Amino acid sequence: MKISIIIPVLNEEKNIAKNIKYLIANSNKKYSKEIIVVDGGSSDNTIKIVKEFPEVIIEHSVKGRGIQMNAGARIATGDILYFLHCDSFPPNGFDKLIINSVLDGYLSGCFKMKFDSNHVVLKVSQWFTKFNFKSCRGGDQSLFVTKELFFNTNGYNENLTIYEDNDLIFRLYEHSNFKVIQENVITSARRYRENGFIKLQFHFAIIHLLYRTKIYNQNQIVDYYKKNIR
Repeated sequence: MKISIIIPVLNEEKNIAKNIKYLIANSNKKYSKEIIVVDGGSSDNTIKIVKEFPEVIIEHSVKGRGIQMNAGARIATGDILYFLHCDSFPPNGFDKLIINSVLDGYLSGCFKMKFDSNHVVLKVSQWFTKFNFKSCRGGDQSLFVTKELFFNTNGYNENLTIYEDNDLIFRLYEHSNFKVIQENVITSARRYRENGFIKLQFHFAIIHLLYRTKIYNQNQIVDYYKKNIR
């Protein structure tokens, strides 16, 4: 049993090399089969940088996180798919932790999360990620799922521009024994620094509420996101 690590990227020349080096240093070939970087049409040096790592597979796709992650899943040869943001760093030995969880009967799951910031708003937010409730989940926590379950639940909804992570995770909660591994994936707080910590947390909460209550449709939620978040 081995893992395919899938990273969707778009103009990530500042982060991708650091992420790949970290993954290579903190994983084991016994458990991790491949790293797949799925590019959505970068116009910077992202692809040039990735090509410096011959062990990394490059896949090209239409822009869109859900579309890109599905594209990576289709070419993955591992038994377990591990979806990771370019600015997120899982704990050392994450691949063994994931495989052990699957062997224990958890066919999907994530890690709890810690931001690379000590801002009080983020400390409160990250504290909730240790609990195994759907409402505490998000893509920044990364996601592992067996390939069989991923395709049986139809993967990511490519019609969603945002919230595609939560949409899949909510379905996985219904179809599998979901586990939150109690080790931290370290995630960048760059969007909070760009938008303001309190302001961004507020808008994320509104988007979460709009999605869960179905008050707005997807297009209206995307418009809200574009209007209020950089």
